[in-house]
Amino acid sequence: MSWISSLITAIQTRRRKRRQPDATQVSVRERVNALRHLPAFLRLVWATSPALTLGNAALRLLRAGLPLATLYVAKLILDAVVDLTQLPPEQRQLGPVLGLVALEFGLAILADALGRTVALLDSLLGDLFANRTSVQLMQHAAELDLDQFEDSAFYDKLERARRQTLSRTVLLSQVLSQAQDVITMVLLAVGLVAFNPWLLLLLLLAVVPAFLGESHFNERSYSLVHSWTPERRELDYLRQTGASDETAKEVKIFGLSDFLIERFRELSENFYRQNKVLALRRAGWGTLFAAVGAAGYYGAYVFIITQAMHRHISVGQLTFLAGSFARMRSLLEGILSRFSSVADGALYLQDFFDFFALRPRIIRPVEGVPVRPFPRPIRLGFEFENVGFQYKNGTKWAIRNLSFTLRAGEKLALVGENGAGKTTLVKLLARLYDPAEGRILLDGHDLREYDPAELRQEIGVIFQDFVRFQLPAGQNLAVGRISERNNQARIEDAAHQSLADAVIAKLPLGYEQMIGRRFNGGVDLSGGEWQKIALGRAYMRDAQLLILDEPTAALDARAEYEVFQRFNELTQGKTAVLISHRFSTVRMADRILVIENGQFVEIGSHEELLSKGGRYAELFQLQAAGYQ
Repeated sequence: MSWISSLITAIQTRRRKRRQPDATQVSVRERVNALRHLPAFLRLVWATSPALTLGNAALRLLRAGLPLATLYVAKLILDAVVDLTQLPPEQRQLGPVLGLVALEFGLAILADALGRTVALLDSLLGDLFANRTSVQLMQHAAELDLDQFEDSAFYDKLERARRQTLSRTVLLSQVLSQAQDVITMVLLAVGLVAFNPWLLLLLLLAVVPAFLGESHFNERSYSLVHSWTPERRELDYLRQTGASDETAKEVKIFGLSDFLIERFRELSENFYRQNKVLALRRAGWGTLFAAVGAAGYYGAYVFIITQAMHRHISVGQLTFLAGSFARMRSLLEGILSRFSSVADGALYLQDFFDFFALRPRIIRPVEGVPVRPFPRPIRLGFEFENVGFQYKNGTKWAIRNLSFTLRAGEKLALVGENGAGKTTLVKLLARLYDPAEGRILLDGHDLREYDPAELRQEIGVIFQDFVRFQLPAGQNLAVGRISERNNQARIEDAAHQSLADAVIAKLPLGYEQMIGRRFNGGVDLSGGEWQKIALGRAYMRDAQLLILDEPTAALDARAEYEVFQRFNELTQGKTAVLISHRFSTVRMADRILVIENGQFVEIGSHEELLSKGGRYAELFQLQAAGYQ
C-alpha cells in the first residue's frame, strides 16, 4: 500500500502549490547563453561516429551549392530560349538548350540523391547518438548516491535528461541543416547584392518580425514544459498505476480506478488548457507575421518585374533574381525559425548536461590519497562510533549516537519496531550512505578509506523490498554475482541452497523461463517463491558480510525452518547481519542488537537479553503471547 500513500502525498503537495504556466521564465540572454552547450554537444556527436559525422558534413556542403547552380542553369535556359525566338526558324539550334536541360535534370537527380543520403546518415548517426548517450546516462546514474535518488528534484533532472537522450537527435539534424542553409543563403546573396543591395534589407524587414514572434512563443512553450516536469512524472505514474499487473489487485479491491482516472483527467486537462491558450496566441500572431513576410516578398517581386519590363534585366535574370529572392526568404525564415528551435534545444540540452554535472559524494578516495585494500579475511570486524544519520529533508534523526561492534565471523540480529532505523543501519554498513555524525570503522580504519565498489563486492544484501527483475530465472539468481551469470553450476547450487530449485523445476523452461508478466511468455511467482529467488542471490554472492533484511517474511513456517538451517551453513566463517520481526529467527544469532528511535537500547545473546528483562524481553513476551 506504500504506493497509494505516496500518490496521495504527491497529490496533496501539488494542490498546495498553485503552479502558474509561466513559472519558469527564460530570458533571451539565457537562450543565447544556452548555445554554449553546442560545442560540447557536437563533440559528443563526433565521438559517437567520426566517419558518419564527417561524411554528413561533406555531403551537406556539396548540397548547399546546388540551389544556386540550379537557378543559374534555369537562367541560362530561359535566356537561350529567348535568344532563339529572335532568330529565323531555320537558324534555331536546340542542342545547346537541351544540353542545359540535361544539366538541370542531372542537378535535380543529384539533389534528391544527396538529400536521401543525408537523411540516411542523420538517422544512423541519431540512433547511434541516442544509444550512446542512453548508456552514458545509465552509467552516470549508477555512480550517484542513494540519497540523490530519494530527492524529487533529482528525479526531475533525471526525467528531463532521459527525454533528451532521444529528442536531441533532432537537434543534431537542426544544427547541421542550419550550417547547410547558411552556406546556401550566402551563395544566393551574392547575386542579389550584385543586382540591388536594398533587396536584402527588404528581405530582413519581412522576416525578422516572424522570427521574434516565433522566439517569444518558443520561450513560453519551453517554460510551460519545464515547469510541468513534476506533473508529467505524476501523469506517467498515474497512467502506469491505473493499468499495471503490479497494482491491479489493490486498484480493484479498494475501488481506486475512478480516483486515479479523475486525478489523471484533472492534471491532463489543466495542462491542455494552458497549452491551448499558448497555441491559440501563437497561431494568431503567426498568421499576422506571415502576412508581413508575404508583403515584403511580393513587393520585391514587383520591383524585379518592373526592371524586366524596362529591359534593365533579361527574362533569365528575372527568373534567377525572383527565384533567388524567394529561396532566400524561405531559407532565412527557416534559419531564423530553426535558430529559435536550436536555442530551445540547447536549453533542453542544458538539462542533459545538468544531470551529468551531478557528482556523487560517496566515492573512491581522492587521487593522491592511498586507497586501503579491503581485508581478506576481515579480522576485527565493523565498529560504529557515535554514528548519526538524517535523511535529506527529514525532520528527525533516523539514527543518533549509535555505538556497537560487529565482530568478524559474528551473526548479529537487529530488533526494533518499524521505523527504528534497522534498514538505515545496514545501508550505512554497506556505505550506501555516509554518516552525518561519527564514523564506521572496518578493522580499525574509517570505512571512507576503502574503495566503495570493492567494499560492496564483499557485501551481500537482500532487502525486504528486493527487486523482482523481469529476467529469466537463471539471471534473476545471477544478479547476486552478475559476473558469474554464465556459470550454470554456481547458479544451480545457489538455487539448491535457497530452495529456489523446487520453484524453478516447476517452470516450463526451467532456468531459461522469463519471470514476471511484463514480457511475452513470462510467468509470475508467489511472494514466497520470489523470496526464495532473492535468497538465492545471497548464495550467489559468496561475500564476507551477508545482510538479510526480513529474508523469510513471505515464507511459511516449514520453508522458513529449512532456509535457516541452510543459512547457518552459508554463514559459517562469515559475518552476518539479520533483520527480522520473528524472534524464532533472531534467537539463532550470536548477539541481538535492540534499537529504538534510531538509538542503542541493549545488546546481547537471546538468553542474556531475556534475563535482563528489558526491551527485548518485553517484545519477546508480546510476540510469544500471540502463540499461547
